[in-house]
Amino acid sequence: MNSFEFYAPTKVIFGKGVEENVGKEIKAWGGTKALLHYGGKSARESGLLGRIEQSLAAAGVGYVALGGVVPNPRLSLVREGIELCRRENVDFILAVGGGSVIDSGKAIAMGLANPGTDIWDIYDGKCLPAACLSIGAVVTIAAAGSETSMSSVITNEDGWLKRAFNNDITRPKFACMNPELTYTLPPYQTASGVVDIMMHTLERYFGANKGNEMTDRIAEQVLRNTIRYGRVCLQDPANYKARSEIMWAGSLSHNALTGLGGKSDFASHQIEHELGGMFDVAHGAGLAAVWCWWARYVVREDVNRFVQYAINVWDCVLDPIDPLATAMEGIDKTEEYFVALGMPVNLAQLGVGQLAEAQIDELAVKCTFFGRRTIGAFKSLGAEDIKAILRLATPDASDWR
Repeated sequence: MNSFEFYAPTKVIFGKGVEENVGKEIKAWGGTKALLHYGGKSARESGLLGRIEQSLAAAGVGYVALGGVVPNPRLSLVREGIELCRRENVDFILAVGGGSVIDSGKAIAMGLANPGTDIWDIYDGKCLPAACLSIGAVVTIAAAGSETSMSSVITNEDGWLKRAFNNDITRPKFACMNPELTYTLPPYQTASGVVDIMMHTLERYFGANKGNEMTDRIAEQVLRNTIRYGRVCLQDPANYKARSEIMWAGSLSHNALTGLGGKSDFASHQIEHELGGMFDVAHGAGLAAVWCWWARYVVREDVNRFVQYAINVWDCVLDPIDPLATAMEGIDKTEEYFVALGMPVNLAQLGVGQLAEAQIDELAVKCTFFGRRTIGAFKSLGAEDIKAILRLATPDASDWR
């Protein structure tokens, strides 16, 4: 095993009805007044917010509410939340929703704890936060894993820049995870979440990893379980077993466990972030449209790694004469699975159409932070590489082999 550090301090409270104890959890962490942060009207109409409000009242925890979080959460709402919390003397952030809500809550929490700092400067890499207000989460979508991760992503409407920030201080104090809360998700959202879970594991699996066998076995089993139960969730949405397996996989996939001892890649995520910023697409769907083309572009960098993936995750049989064929089979099977989930596997299916060269150039430039960086660890990618992948990810890219 290579050297690593593993820090996963979030208390996970998993099972049916666990959201009804959220007030006690906030109080245990010293919270006296919370921001109840959420997305759309379904949180209210489902009765979830009402149950949480009752829990807060029973525990003697005050609250103010701020809804309106959308996929690819907006900087403008983060700023609104920071100002609201300052006026109301909020000392705890409770995010009720999926990754977008939790990410927005993390940004608000950092803004509150660093009053002299503009929150976008943190996401734009200009400075680091000194602290972060305490955060808790009630998870309603199995996908991003933000409930136990150190990561968050915010979109700045000024230029439509989508930026991630990773720091342990943003890890939530607790996460209430009731799989029943995911029963009524639309199939597309469920499928997009399954892809996001897979990608959080694959981006680590295809990093700069050598000799970390236990980490590989954990990652491969998370992938196999997600693939298996992702199908079941779509066929039987109220299957508690399947929903619980997927919900827990979402947390394990993004709390760093599946990449210990290696350097993660996350090139596909970086490319998708720019697609999300420009076209406001669903995150998991954008990843499904990009990853297989990234894989085909970089596979020759380490064919054996892709062969291992094909055999251990997809049960492919090694072709001893042509290992590349086995590697490609694993990529193809991934793409076939995305199709079976109803996910897009190219940019046309994603809904962005045939990109103009000017759009490809803009996406690549933004992805490299205007020439300040390369992306990826499996293979370092510059602007020209990113352009090539975007060109491949089109419906007429039939000659990639």
